[in-house]
Amino acid sequence: MNKFAKRLKELRLELKLSQRDLAKKTGISQTSISAYELNKIAATVDVIITLCLFFQVSAGYLIGLEE
Repeated sequence: MNKFAKRLKELRLELKLSQRDLAKKTGISQTSISAYELNKIAATVDVIITLCLFFQVSAGYLIGLEE
């Protein structure tokens, strides 16, 4: 699992959100969230920005460049 996939799942679980809940709150499909967490597809810049704003973390943190 790459760092983006791992961090996305960790952040989602910290807020006790299901993939469906996160999808509703961000406008990102549940199918896509699942695929990101399983490292099956890469997130676009727009998706990364949406997730960073939602979780209030930096893009560097979300993609694994920072701790």
